[in-house]
Amino acid sequence: MDNVSKSAGILAMAGTAFLWSIAGLFIKVIDWNPIAIAGSRSLIASAVIFLYLRHPKIHLSFAQIAAAVANAVTMLLFVSANKTTTATNAIVLQYFAPVSTVFISALLLKERARVEHIVALPLVAAGMILMFLDELGGGKLLGNVLAFMSAITFSFYFVFMRMQKDGSPLESILLSHWLTAGICIVLSFFLPWPHVTSKALAAIAVLGIVQIGLSAILLSIAIKRVSAVQANLIAVIEPVFNPVWVFLAIGEAPGTNALIGGGIIILAVTVASIISARRGEEVVSSSNLLKQDAAGLPQGGTRVADV
Repeated sequence: MDNVSKSAGILAMAGTAFLWSIAGLFIKVIDWNPIAIAGSRSLIASAVIFLYLRHPKIHLSFAQIAAAVANAVTMLLFVSANKTTTATNAIVLQYFAPVSTVFISALLLKERARVEHIVALPLVAAGMILMFLDELGGGKLLGNVLAFMSAITFSFYFVFMRMQKDGSPLESILLSHWLTAGICIVLSFFLPWPHVTSKALAAIAVLGIVQIGLSAILLSIAIKRVSAVQANLIAVIEPVFNPVWVFLAIGEAPGTNALIGGGIIILAVTVASIISARRGEEVVSSSNLLKQDAAGLPQGGTRVADV
């Protein structure tokens, strides 16, 4: 894989995390139960992805189905966790995912984490804890367990998506949103009907089209170019953007701990990504040299026989 492709994957994954981060801001303006929000968002997102694909390739392979189920379960677990523990606990516990991805990826994909990823993991964990230091704790055991389970399923989602790096992983996301929407629609019959307003509809449209639909397309581009571990590590910058949106929306400035913690996360992920991109460039350069040697070419490109 060339350096340009690797860099494109890193940028696409960063864009994915950026779009994921606007969820909280728009969800706050929707006075609906979480099941109605999750179902409506997925229904709209599935339409966006379907239109983008035009002719989706639904072959129901193991990786395609497994990624779809893992993503759907992750979304439902995270929604449930947010209802049964603090939002902060849910976020921090879910982002245990990069750690579990290291082991799952090594087992199923034979993709071992690079040194830069191993070094970045404890820095990211420290940054997360520092960001939410004043808000951690409380909650309920059930909610914390659900959030932790969502981290595990999130890891499997990235791994199963990465299994399709030579195919089209976007179909898995399409299937996951159909599955999520179907489950939520059934559950909605047993819940109070949401109060539909123009503000709520506009917010749901943004969530479905931009926050989930567009991010799904970017993720499918990223996961074909970067490892599951690196993709999950870059995704950790999502909660870093949350205080930014809160500040822009209501003027609430983030605290010192949030700024320092967020800075640590961004620095760790950025440095790890740059090192990985340069590592890819070195691999390509070495490969080119080997090809030249095999063809009897010196580094300058002139055949030995012609000298």
